[in-house]
Order: sequence, then structure tokens, then C-alpha cells
Amino acid sequence: MPRSQFRPCIDLHNGQVKQIVGGSLNEDNPHELLTNFVSSEKPSYYAELYKRHNLTGAHVIKLGPGNDEAAREALRAWPGGLQIGGGITLDNAREWIDAGADKVIITSYLFPDTRFSLSRLQEFCNKLGKERVVVDLSCRKQGNKWIVAMNKWQTITNMEVNKESLDLLSNYCSEFLIHAADVEGLCQGIDTKLVEYLGKWTKVPTTYAGGANSITDLELVNKLSNGKVDLTFGSALDIFGGTKVKFEDCIAWNIKNNNF
Repeated sequence: MPRSQFRPCIDLHNGQVKQIVGGSLNEDNPHELLTNFVSSEKPSYYAELYKRHNLTGAHVIKLGPGNDEAAREALRAWPGGLQIGGGITLDNAREWIDAGADKVIITSYLFPDTRFSLSRLQEFCNKLGKERVVVDLSCRKQGNKWIVAMNKWQTITNMEVNKESLDLLSNYCSEFLIHAADVEGLCQGIDTKLVEYLGKWTKVPTTYAGGANSITDLELVNKLSNGKVDLTFGSALDIFGGTKVKFEDCIAWNIKNNNF
């Protein structure tokens, strides 16, 4: 039986590694941005750290403009070891693969005028190959449903995260990345219901991010999803200024539960 893994991240904002409160990122009202952490280290520091511990599948997310060079720096530090997301389109995706990304992560491009375009996803799959494509289904809860949110989690789309949508999308991608935007950066606990449903619905490797605040959340996610969903820690992690989760404990979990 699979066991959930710790999957790390490098979030970039204005060229720096940061941890922010997900729902506060709004370019129209930048004064509303809530920042938990700004790193004094370069992006390459984190890429090299993840490489040293063989933490494959780490996602580098460009949160807005001004992050391309920082992202390239991270990719140069670990060619073939990182995934890249944020502003990825059909026109620039190959450039990022050529720059060293293992996979590209796409969201907003798939939702022109907030409506899902299957043809766009199919074009990605045809151009890069399914194995190079990760679909980011970061979402907000509306009632008892989770709806995909694009444009740095500010704009609601017409796609619900459910078994039917995941079944469809999994034909054209190799992984899902799902931020629970309502709890992202708050360190107040994961969306347990979403994790549980993802474990039932997903057929491809899936990483959940949002709200994790204890090393015990890895066991919780593992139990809720039957080991089918991996977990990202952000603001709670000591390497991002947090006090609740130690990076070395995450490494120990992966070694113990996945024998790598």
C-alpha cells in the first residue's frame, strides 16, 4: 500500500522566496497581501537542499511577474528535479522544460474567460507528453463543493473538483497539485474533507497544500487518503521561518515510510 510523502515547494514573489497567505494575493490591491515569511536565501539554496535529500516532485510556483530569473536559478541548481508553475502557457512551456523543469504546472491557461478548455489541455498533452504535465486544481470551498480558482486563487472558474473532473483530466496529465486556497498560509489545519475525497477520487499522483501545521499531518493525510495524496508544508516549516514543523522530521518520515 502506498504511503503519503512530504513534497516541498519554492514559492516566488517579486523574485524572492516567500510564504504568503494564499487568499490575500491580489495584484489589484497589493496592500492586502499578507506575508508570513521572506527568505534571505536564494531560490537555488532550496533547490540544492531538496536535491541533497532527493525530494523529487518539488514545485516552484511563480506568484505573479518578476519571478522568471529566480525560477531559472532554482532549475539550474537541480535540472530535472523540479516542477514549475505560474504563468505557464502552450507558448512558453517548452522553454521551461528546456530550462531544466521536470514538469510544467498549469491552471489559468486552461480556463480562458474562467471556463475550462479541454482542447487547451489536449494541446499541452500532445506537445509535451502527458508525463510532463501537472494540472493545478487549486480551489476554494463554496457550500459543500470545491471550485477551481485561477489567477492566483482570486477568480472562480466553472470547474468543480470531483471524481468526474479528476477522471477527465487524468487522461491528459501525470499529476495533480491542489492548494486549498481558503486555508493556504494560515497554519490552522488542513481541509480534511478535501483530502479524504481526493484519496477516493484521484487516479494519478496528487499533492495537497494548505493549512498543514504539524508533522502529524503527514500521518493524517496518509490515513484520510489511504496513502494516495502527498502533503506540502509551507509557512509552518522551519526552513520558511515556521516553528511548528522541522524539515528534518519530514525527511525522516519519507525515509521511514517510502524507503528511499
